[in-house]
Amino acid sequence: MRYGSYGGIGYYLVSDKYIALFSRFIPCGVYEATFILDPFFPNKSDIKPHTIYGDTHAQSLTVFGLSYLLGIQLMPRIAHWKDLKIYKFSGKSYPHIDAMFTEDKIDVDLIKKHLIDMLQVAVSIIKGRISPSFILRRLTSGTRKNKLFYAFQELGKVVRSAYLLKYLRKPKHRRSVNHATTVNERFNDFIQFVTFGNQGVIAANSRDEQRKIIKYGHLVANILIFMNVHDQSKIMNQLIQAGHVITPEMAAGLAPFRKANINRFGAYFLDELRKSIDVEYQLDVVSPN
Repeated sequence: MRYGSYGGIGYYLVSDKYIALFSRFIPCGVYEATFILDPFFPNKSDIKPHTIYGDTHAQSLTVFGLSYLLGIQLMPRIAHWKDLKIYKFSGKSYPHIDAMFTEDKIDVDLIKKHLIDMLQVAVSIIKGRISPSFILRRLTSGTRKNKLFYAFQELGKVVRSAYLLKYLRKPKHRRSVNHATTVNERFNDFIQFVTFGNQGVIAANSRDEQRKIIKYGHLVANILIFMNVHDQSKIMNQLIQAGHVITPEMAAGLAPFRKANINRFGAYFLDELRKSIDVEYQLDVVSPN
């Protein structure tokens, strides 16, 4: 069950370049953060991400610990502060902010004991032998025998606590996180506009068909985004040539998720003899100083 009905989720990882780099169809019953690191390994695109933003679901201690060992900076939007704890090492005292820290301790000995095992997991992921989602599914079973799970949890306490303090201290950091998650939400709205048939509901019960529809929608959305960027760039360049001033702040306020110019209905014809347009990638879209 999710959102009052049965089904699955179209899961997308959206770049700060606005396009979705990764998409997949996942069941409703799984924890979304389990899949958040999958697009990094392997990644064949020219864009090589090093920072990943997420919504509330990305606050997992285990994901914080694993992403740290993989060299990925996890930056989720923080919600439910009252449910989160900020940890500190035993024996440390911070007179002005001590009241912020929980009395619960970080088990440093457990981290030391299993550090080699945790690093081996990270190396296996980097080498492409296992996927992050596979190991995270295994690590979510918090049984007494799963010591590695608890070791990642303890490491996650350290990493997430440092992140929470940074989140509190730096307004610019919070703004960047909120901006990134807003871009992702706008993409979700855009792809729902693109995959409008049957109100976006995938009627097929075949997992292959479900994945295909998600991938097709992903491809069409990225093509339309590219078209919007191309059109916006040409118009902005024409305005600059006509003497109008476009500042970086104005350009930063634009996004390629425009819908009014897209006709989803009507007859479409494939002209195999039509030549594609020449795309100019170096157009000036901001007025020179």
